Amino acid sequence: MGWRRLLAGLLLLVCAAFAGFWPARADSRYLIRAERWTAADERGFGEFITALGDSGCRTVDACLRSAANPFRASDPAGATFRADCADLPYFLRFYYAWKRGLPFSYVSAVSPRGRARDIRYSASGNQVERRRDVPSGTDALAVLARLRDEISSATYRLDPELESPLEQDFYSPALDATGIRPGTVIYDPNGHLAVVFRIEPDGRIRYIDAHPDNSLTRGFYDLRFVRASPGMGAGFKNWRPLALAGARRQGGVLFGGEIVLAANHDLPDFSLAQVYGTDGKRDGGWKAGRFRLNGQTLDYYDYVRAVLGGGRLRFEPVREIADMVTSNCADLGYRAEAVTISLAAGLQDRPQPQRLPPNIYGTDGDWETYSTPSRDARLKTAFKNLRDTAERFVTMARAHDPRLSYGGENLAADLLAAYDGAAARCRLGYTRSDGSHIALRYEEARRRLFRLSFDPYHCVERRWGAAGPEAATCRDGALKQAWYEAEQRLRNQIDRAYEARMDFSLRELQAGAGGAAAPPDTDARGYLLAVLRGAR
Repeated sequence: MGWRRLLAGLLLLVCAAFAGFWPARADSRYLIRAERWTAADERGFGEFITALGDSGCRTVDACLRSAANPFRASDPAGATFRADCADLPYFLRFYYAWKRGLPFSYVSAVSPRGRARDIRYSASGNQVERRRDVPSGTDALAVLARLRDEISSATYRLDPELESPLEQDFYSPALDATGIRPGTVIYDPNGHLAVVFRIEPDGRIRYIDAHPDNSLTRGFYDLRFVRASPGMGAGFKNWRPLALAGARRQGGVLFGGEIVLAANHDLPDFSLAQVYGTDGKRDGGWKAGRFRLNGQTLDYYDYVRAVLGGGRLRFEPVREIADMVTSNCADLGYRAEAVTISLAAGLQDRPQPQRLPPNIYGTDGDWETYSTPSRDARLKTAFKNLRDTAERFVTMARAHDPRLSYGGENLAADLLAAYDGAAARCRLGYTRSDGSHIALRYEEARRRLFRLSFDPYHCVERRWGAAGPEAATCRDGALKQAWYEAEQRLRNQIDRAYEARMDFSLRELQAGAGGAAAPPDTDARGYLLAVLRGAR
């Protein structure tokens, strides 16, 4: 029987050599069975993303282990899944390709188009340096791990018209219900990524996003995702159609061949409207782009919502204010989990570094994993947007704007009631350094929003902006206290300046380096009370 075992071993080696790899465990092999992604495959991928988004899962690993994932039973025993915001779109796309036997290829390296201190925030954007096709027989878990190493937000920072020297993985879709769909990726050039999982009937876009601590969160698309110059590649991105050409089929599996990607001019829904506006004029640059619908010029974000909402812009102010409060409460809860993870790692017990990172929003190591300046800035932006939206709705009501769907008699009073009702349902809190629990109401969390420390070397009390007796249990010494106070200007800033030098010393911060002198107004409740008193 020895010669039979030897022959079997030789056959295994031959098969491995033919596939170009050493064989993986049977349950983790990636096997291509289809030459291309069909329209049905794209719909299936969108449904997969929607199910994960609707599930309420709080980590990437929990999402893929949940009942929302129809492929979970086929995952290798003991496999764990991790992804940050940049990895998540690729992670989920390859995972689906693995389970459905679909071809996959990706940009594995980019380089800046011009000089850049950090290619994640290059002023002129990047270009593709290298692509990697994933062949049949590859260990899928190894690919997922490699994606975490090779993909960063720099991978997305590509001009949508750039197709050389190598193709990019995404294209700029039309701003309509066909182009923007579950599975569409959203790139914020300030260094954040999200994946659309649902379009509400009123046109609001819901997304999932991940973070360095492996948490997964949800939100509504708004001005937290900024527009930017074409080279930065900001906005919506759809996966570029691809096909496996020249492969050999054996036993239903495709081996060899190469991936061919569709060109922009071959894509029926390729559009630069999100970059230059609906009139397509470029002479004034991207900032001059206008967005017109039914003879009216709209703000970009209103335009996107209108076209996805069936061609008209309608607001339900009472419901939307409540939804925004609920969303902010969820974001505060996500932040609480991030702080808990940081505390578990023990960074608050380590000495304070002599300087901040070169840029607090974009770095690496422990600071990237456990600090929260980017998350906090986006949270503050959401609170400011809520306050500004409340004022917008009141202004529209006074002007009898027909886009406002409201049948009541006192909008400010009804908005305040909706705000307070949603806020009352928000439950927040944390455990102090001595083990005692502090409960926080939504409005109290808002009031201390700009006192919340993003610095992972600070005690939990400072991470939650405690003052007075509540802060008495903090074990930080005088040096960390000084750092906390000196970082106030940075906490006041809601714009994430990724290219700015920020490796300040304590003395430089105390002298007023960086940040903003005062925070913006986020008090929606105060504004509505002022309206009711006749002061606004």
